[in-house]
Amino acid sequence: MNFVIIGGDAAGMSAASRAKRRDSSLNVVVFEKTMDVSYSACGMPYNIADPTRDIDELVVRRAEVFREKQGIDLRIGHEVLKIDPDKKEVHGRGLEGEFSYPYDKLLIATGARPVLLDIPGVDLDGVFTLKNLNHGRRIKEYIRERNVQQAVIVGMGYIALEMSEALTELGIKVCMIKPNPRFLPNMDEEVAGVIKGVVRSHGVELYLGHGVKEIVEHNGKLVVRSDNLELDADMVLIAVGVIPNSELAKDISLETSIKDAISVDRTFRTSNKDIYAAGDCADTYHVVTGKKTYIPLALVANRGGWMVADNVLGGKFEFKGIVGTSVFKVFELQVARTGLDEKTAMSSGFEPVSVNVKTRSRAHSHPGSKTIWVHMIADRSTHRLLGAQMVGEEGVAHRINSVAVALHNMMRVDEYFQCDLSYAPPFGPVWDPTLVAANQLNKKLG
Repeated sequence: MNFVIIGGDAAGMSAASRAKRRDSSLNVVVFEKTMDVSYSACGMPYNIADPTRDIDELVVRRAEVFREKQGIDLRIGHEVLKIDPDKKEVHGRGLEGEFSYPYDKLLIATGARPVLLDIPGVDLDGVFTLKNLNHGRRIKEYIRERNVQQAVIVGMGYIALEMSEALTELGIKVCMIKPNPRFLPNMDEEVAGVIKGVVRSHGVELYLGHGVKEIVEHNGKLVVRSDNLELDADMVLIAVGVIPNSELAKDISLETSIKDAISVDRTFRTSNKDIYAAGDCADTYHVVTGKKTYIPLALVANRGGWMVADNVLGGKFEFKGIVGTSVFKVFELQVARTGLDEKTAMSSGFEPVSVNVKTRSRAHSHPGSKTIWVHMIADRSTHRLLGAQMVGEEGVAHRINSVAVALHNMMRVDEYFQCDLSYAPPFGPVWDPTLVAANQLNKKLG
């Protein structure tokens, strides 16, 4: 059987590796259009912040290892341009010209790409996006060669904020701009306010409510222009989100859903029984709402690849879904969330009730304790836990996981409050911050 995979990063290489481990006789062929496979894209901002580190340190496993040790037919520099579902073939262009290859089962793992603003100047030298390893290489090289002193980041999401820290660490003056007047609109205002204050305290200038109209060159500088604002820069980073690479699927009329992501069932099968999709190009199910969602996350991509391999080999494994657990670091803060925010909860048919608590990361008598803010949400009628957000200098990144597990098990707030969470003075107070929030939420629910 020919198991063909389009895309050689998280979902694609996870599927290839697991399939080959489970059945060494299986012919596994991976087509990757770039020259990089299996790398930690999430590590790029931290690598960029350190000029002494090589960007290739982020490569987890090189192409020759997949070929020589695992027997995977991995073809880098090969871009699939067309799928023929009738003949069950893929067609494309590689390093030595055009190619065709037959498949019995096909996985589309083409990932996502950065959203590019539809404005003049996005193609100027010094204007970047950050999604793949080559983007990171170009940014790092540009900073080194051009002696960058000023940078403008368009957007204020997770990648934008991580890059604001990375560039500040390099001594670069950073300004951030976006059209939405709310900072981190999918987070509680009090939690978002804590993050905004810390970012500003590090000298980053925030311009909220300013839509970028164009980027121009003037006197050897780049100028980012909005209606009533001009920001000078040596480099510009556009970080306003990603969109799924679903064109191959749409060209053969596979079903798509949210944000044009490829629609898959719980086995990751598309609307064609012999074609699967996983990773940032595909949608998934949200455990809390039971509905389709599009939240591109690394663990979802890797897990999706594993499950596709199992199902291609005759399994019938179904994915329960995700709760959207994510965490990022910006300067001294850890920021984490899981489940729904209040706006999404309302639009999903819930009646959200929420609380905000401010507590400590360690026991009150233990030195070095830091403040933790917790925002927790539940449904008024069922008392079901719907989500949580946390921010603090320590003790946040892993605490959010207990709430995520509770969401996967559809626990009520009072049930979560009964959970036996760990305690020792260096790691937390007797009453864990999430239990304090649950207790307050219980009182509010009545």
